[in-house]
Amino acid sequence: MAHVADKKGLVLARIPGTSVPLAHTIFGASAFILAFIIGCYGHYYKIVKNGVAGYPEEWFPSVSATTGDWFPERNICQIFIALTSGPRLMLCYLWYLLIVRNVPANGSKGFAKFLLGNDVLRTIACGGWVYVTSSDDHDIHDIAMMVYLVCTIPHVVGTIKTAPQNARSQWYRRLFAYTFFGALIPMIYFFIQHNIHRIPGAYTYYAFFEWSLIISDLAFDAVNLIDFETFEFRIVDVGMAGKQGGNGAALNGLKTYGGSEGGLAATLGSIKPFELVSFVSDVYLGFVFWSMLTALPLMIWYFPLWHMGISGYEAFLFCNFTAGLLGIGFLRRSIESAKGFVHLLSLVGVLSYKIEDPALRLMAVAAGVSLSLLTWGATLFEQRHQNGRAERGVLTLALGLLLHNVVKQAWWANNPIWPIMNENTGGQNMVGLVLGVLASVQVMLRKEPGADEPKVIQSAHGESWFLAALGAGGYLFCLHSMFTDSTTISRWSLGGYPNTGPQPVPGGLMVVAAIATGLTLSSKRRWVTSLLWWAIGTGGLAVLHFIEGDVGFAGGIVFTVWALSLFPVLFRSLTRQPPGRTFLVTMLVYNIMALAHVWVVAYAFVPAGEAMRERTDYVLIAMQTLLLLGVFNSNSTAWKNVSEARSQAVSSASFSAARLYSKLTLVGLVLSSIGICYQRMPKSAPQPHHPEHKLITAGIWTIHFAIDNDMYNSELRMRDAIRDLELDVVGLLESDLQRMIMGNRDLTQFLSEDLNMYADYGPGPTKHTWGCTMLSKFPIKRSTHHLLPSPKGELACAIHATLDVYGKEVDVIVSHNGQEEDLLDRQLQTAELGRIMRESDNPFLFLGYVVTKPGKGEEIYELLMDSGRMHDIEVSDWDRWCEYLAFRGVKRVGYARVSHGGITDTEIQIGKYQLLENHPTSWDRSQSLQAFKKEEKYTQIPEDKVPMGLRFPAMFYGKGVRNHHYHVFDRPYYYV
Repeated sequence: MAHVADKKGLVLARIPGTSVPLAHTIFGASAFILAFIIGCYGHYYKIVKNGVAGYPEEWFPSVSATTGDWFPERNICQIFIALTSGPRLMLCYLWYLLIVRNVPANGSKGFAKFLLGNDVLRTIACGGWVYVTSSDDHDIHDIAMMVYLVCTIPHVVGTIKTAPQNARSQWYRRLFAYTFFGALIPMIYFFIQHNIHRIPGAYTYYAFFEWSLIISDLAFDAVNLIDFETFEFRIVDVGMAGKQGGNGAALNGLKTYGGSEGGLAATLGSIKPFELVSFVSDVYLGFVFWSMLTALPLMIWYFPLWHMGISGYEAFLFCNFTAGLLGIGFLRRSIESAKGFVHLLSLVGVLSYKIEDPALRLMAVAAGVSLSLLTWGATLFEQRHQNGRAERGVLTLALGLLLHNVVKQAWWANNPIWPIMNENTGGQNMVGLVLGVLASVQVMLRKEPGADEPKVIQSAHGESWFLAALGAGGYLFCLHSMFTDSTTISRWSLGGYPNTGPQPVPGGLMVVAAIATGLTLSSKRRWVTSLLWWAIGTGGLAVLHFIEGDVGFAGGIVFTVWALSLFPVLFRSLTRQPPGRTFLVTMLVYNIMALAHVWVVAYAFVPAGEAMRERTDYVLIAMQTLLLLGVFNSNSTAWKNVSEARSQAVSSASFSAARLYSKLTLVGLVLSSIGICYQRMPKSAPQPHHPEHKLITAGIWTIHFAIDNDMYNSELRMRDAIRDLELDVVGLLESDLQRMIMGNRDLTQFLSEDLNMYADYGPGPTKHTWGCTMLSKFPIKRSTHHLLPSPKGELACAIHATLDVYGKEVDVIVSHNGQEEDLLDRQLQTAELGRIMRESDNPFLFLGYVVTKPGKGEEIYELLMDSGRMHDIEVSDWDRWCEYLAFRGVKRVGYARVSHGGITDTEIQIGKYQLLENHPTSWDRSQSLQAFKKEEKYTQIPEDKVPMGLRFPAMFYGKGVRNHHYHVFDRPYYYV
């Protein structure tokens, strides 16, 4: 190639622009084509075989089996993907330059940066699922694949939106986009047919659509060959003189393409340590606000829980009405000018963990919530005339919410500074208090950023204060109920095994990333306030509510991104209104929605409960309507009136600094979430305690929402009891904590991870039960979540699971039936449990809560035992009322009752069973009830006749340990 002279130096080479997308297409296609050919030639029967069937039912291999399971096709694919990565990253950067060259015709610089970051993350995720195969680490492979698919949505939409107006290329892009997303629906259908219904041959059809995704994906990016026909790359030797003389031109060119002078070094160099500390202090105080706000209903719940009805302490929910005092001008201005001191006073809510009396502790938290709410309200309202400061306030409050999620993720869905935590329950209250004091002092001592900036009067003309209050009240409820814990979305989408949807790890990471994405998109105000965007978010919520498993969770991710993108819009709209009446109505709407959220499940214990029984859909419709009104109000003519003010805000120094620090904080929090999830990944498979005896130790315990009798968190004490009792399977009742009144907690993830057990959460929050959970040392092969018949009283839940116990299938039911007052409910529920147990041919264990007296003549008891063809573990134990253990097809070894130890008001009941080869494990359906009952004969034996591995722990004799001891008959029973 000839070398020619250029004004800036010697041109060494001219390379056509199509070379980059061409290399990307060739290398990418080769990776999969060669792997497919080599795989079919060398391992055809192996790569078409799956966990359901093999050839001839399955005859076409999936992408993962072709590229990830066997040498050499796996390695060929990985080599060519490595070769593809260079052109792929170059393509990402070139597209970024293409956008910024034509701003604003093709979009904004901010969107170009977002798209660049998204595409780089997408490229890295591709490497994740290619180089970490499902056989290496199934979780990491699936996480990378889901990140790749999620990032594909903005990649496709953003590319089409910002592409040059070339009719031919745009037609091809839309075609391949439709084929890509269109293939997802049948692909998911056939995956469900394969994975859940286990239909032979379904995976072959799934594989066709999976390969079509690869083809559409590569073809979509290959369309760049059309757009890059007019590009040319030049390699120029500028020489020393050219380099020195060309600095100015080079910098000018860099600026033209949307870069920043000095790049990352200049960005980091612009960080001022004192400003950064100030910003972090505000974020932490935002975290404290969300911590106290979420602690309040959790602590209120303690009182009606023990009263079994309205207690009077519910009135503390309305402590937020003090926000109406912001209508008093001098008070509002005084709070804003002394906000550091008021923040300091509000820390009484954090300090309250030292107060032992539950009622006084609740009062202190209510005072903290009131003071914090007043401070944040006054801050945002008084700073509304200084756009940089107001935007900064909204950003730090939003980041405080994200920090709240990440911190709870690190503490297994508990907040370490909640007043239900202390030194004995894993809390870090004193650390949180000290940080709060330091942040408050920093606010008191600093000069407010942006204080010297000229004031810009914002008019609220065209906006309605009432609609702004309705929208903000609905939005505060939305944030509190759905986004104050990273596992809420995954628990809402919960299904039975194997289609459970994502577990807290990695599901929580995806939610944190979605929150960060939503906050990033929030700057696109015209878009986020559009009716189309509202419709997309509402559609995601509908999918989350009505569909279980991975599809429901995907809808939840869409809803999360949408909801968090509204944060600045709705809160800034709120601060443009008269503060007194606006904040008062906002809190009233929030409280009404919060009560409705409780009424849908607590209907049996509250006035007029039947009106809201199981009507979460009503609550969600009301919430989305309120948000629509708020969005509509924010998207009114008021935006025209404040456009000039906004432009001045964007140019203000404090606003620019706040945006920079917020981006750094977002990145830091997402990286922290990744580290937390990695740390929490299981390191080994669960193992039963005594496999040498083929022993199953199973228990049932009603744990009252993991709040002990003194209103402290009880998960650590529960963990210790389950561990010391050597339980292999345990049913936990009243365990659904994913509601505002339970703090959006999740005891299941802590217990399962710390005890190294498999977990089935049971019916999720949308099923309107108090919840039941099963933990197991044995793998869960499949499970079904049941809502038992409940025409009158509270809804009863049950888990019917099939476990892999020493190579054999054993069925387990964990159930929580209705109360004494509703006889019809208890009859129908117990009859349904009997049907489930009677129709199973597997060995069966029953671990449940059934309100009845034991013995002959008791209708409910006989329905359970006789109709279900089950044996009571100890017929002579007359001193039972609600918890029962029953079995069939296993050998009864031992039975014990252990006191609750102050954790709840209900004991632990435990049975020991053996799964033996010479013991009948199934029953004859034609067998009469009388013949079945004859099998129940047993003999009690003393403990010294029992092998050590089959005995209950000796530590629970006498006074026991941690107030847990054998009680009622003060010792275990053993049988032969």
